[in-house]
Amino acid sequence: MTDSGTKPVKFSILDLSSVLQGSDVKSALDRSLALAQHGEAHGYERFWMAEHHGMEGIASAATAVALAHIGQGTKSIRIGAGGIMLPNHAPMVIAEQFGTLEALYPGRIDLGLGRAPGSDQRTAQALRRNLNSDANEFPRDVIELQALLAGDERLGIQATPGQGTNIPLYILGSSLFGAQLAAALGLPYAFASHFAPQMLDQALEIYRRDFKPSEQLGEPYVMCGFNIFAADSDAEADFLSSSMLQSFVALRTGNPGKLPPPVDGYRENLPPQAQSMIEQIMQGSAVGTPDKVKQAVDRFIDRTGADELIITGSIFDQAAREKSYSIAANIRELIAA
Repeated sequence: MTDSGTKPVKFSILDLSSVLQGSDVKSALDRSLALAQHGEAHGYERFWMAEHHGMEGIASAATAVALAHIGQGTKSIRIGAGGIMLPNHAPMVIAEQFGTLEALYPGRIDLGLGRAPGSDQRTAQALRRNLNSDANEFPRDVIELQALLAGDERLGIQATPGQGTNIPLYILGSSLFGAQLAAALGLPYAFASHFAPQMLDQALEIYRRDFKPSEQLGEPYVMCGFNIFAADSDAEADFLSSSMLQSFVALRTGNPGKLPPPVDGYRENLPPQAQSMIEQIMQGSAVGTPDKVKQAVDRFIDRTGADELIITGSIFDQAAREKSYSIAANIRELIAA
């Protein structure tokens, strides 16, 4: 167990921009904008979108473009990538894309970076990056991107827009590699505990132990992904969560698709192997009434000492989704008090 200190824990939003069954990409991106506006009104720190490719159920593959849509409809909430899969891109391209976002929405842009392709191997090949790169390429790309955003003259090139923006970087991960890199570079570390919590405790221990201060960050800063499905009753929250559970099962069985509508009793009717998989995935989750969710959030914060929870939860009905985030915001205020 880790003491999170006296500072209030920030709450943020990670949105996959899910495309609903029977709907389309435009509707998904508009739902994302509505959620960002809702989060802004309820005091969330930041709104992040993630890069995934070749998945008909996720609308944020062109992450910088999707974030421009979010930025034009919001005023103060930070917006960013959670994350950009840097092996898919030349650092120069990302510096220009996010430099453009910073020019449009100054002081509001974050750039989280991951080293997974965010796709299958065939799609990764179609993105035209070298699939046979060595293990050191991701750290080198992060350092190059950081230098481009700083306008480091030693590079001999300029990212325009981008240079001189010093957009804050975050390292994302679900393994020890990301923890080690974030610690070595003195960057914030965001752990994907909302879907891959197995190495959470060990990764955070390594990150905090090995952290070296940098110009961006003087001491370790930990963000943890966390699913919240909050409703007036446990039964309703379980019902709402079944859309995401169906998506998890479909993805793990090689049949990903659009976000399905919720189903009563879905989890209980799964075969034992699927139930075991769901149990493992949902360790970083809270499902239930406000009181039940608060208890789970308290335990998770006590366990991790997280400085920030980045909350997700793929809920089919937009009103129910926004209500769940309202409940989570109320829980944040109770914890702060």
